[in-house]
Amino acid sequence: MSDDKHPGKDSGRHASGAPWRNFYGRFKGKGLRPSQEAYLDEDLAALSPGKVGWDVNPERENLDLEALFGGKDVWLEVGFGGGEHMVHQAVQNPDVGIIGCEPYINGVAMLLGKIREAGAENIKVHPGDARDMFDVLPDESLSRAFLLYPDPWPKKRHHRRRFVTAEHLEPLSRKLKPGAIFRVATDIEDYVRQTLEEVPRQGFEWLAEKPEDWREPWGDWISTRYEQKAFREGRTPHYLTFRKT
Repeated sequence: MSDDKHPGKDSGRHASGAPWRNFYGRFKGKGLRPSQEAYLDEDLAALSPGKVGWDVNPERENLDLEALFGGKDVWLEVGFGGGEHMVHQAVQNPDVGIIGCEPYINGVAMLLGKIREAGAENIKVHPGDARDMFDVLPDESLSRAFLLYPDPWPKKRHHRRRFVTAEHLEPLSRKLKPGAIFRVATDIEDYVRQTLEEVPRQGFEWLAEKPEDWREPWGDWISTRYEQKAFREGRTPHYLTFRKT
């Protein structure tokens, strides 16, 4: 018998046929401003990367990245927060296509406002779980990926919810080209520990030779609101760079 609140959970699948994936986090916070509601209504559909969800793509057919970005290198940002980093990268790298995944709709709305303001034309947005995106990205299609200030899940019993586990890293690794770069920024020391343990197990090498390589931000970095919060609260950011082997 399946769970009445979650039909199909006992079978390990959603009613849509999707594998059951627990999601931990928020989909929506405080009320959106009218301007943000307008961004969602007017801009989000046009920025879709294609059929990502199981409800619209039950066969899990790959996205056509050539049609999306015209042969450009493709980067992925997992959990883009308010979107400031992704828009910054898009403006600085017009020869690259960037896909962002973020289930928190308030963050999506903030991103859409920043895209309008910057006039960035090389961004696609998936307002949902990155694991669904991994299903439909072609293997070895990404040149770079970003995981910036992810939810730390500080309690030990919740560490399995962190992104830096095999459930997320194994499919991410398959989608990255050999030699692709994976950047991780976090201000949580235990998250650094788990990242350095788990990421190399999925076919990555840590590109660090001296302390400055993880203490100093990347040359093209823009400080985000999450980083500013870390500074205010006395936590030290770490900047980890990995290469897909």
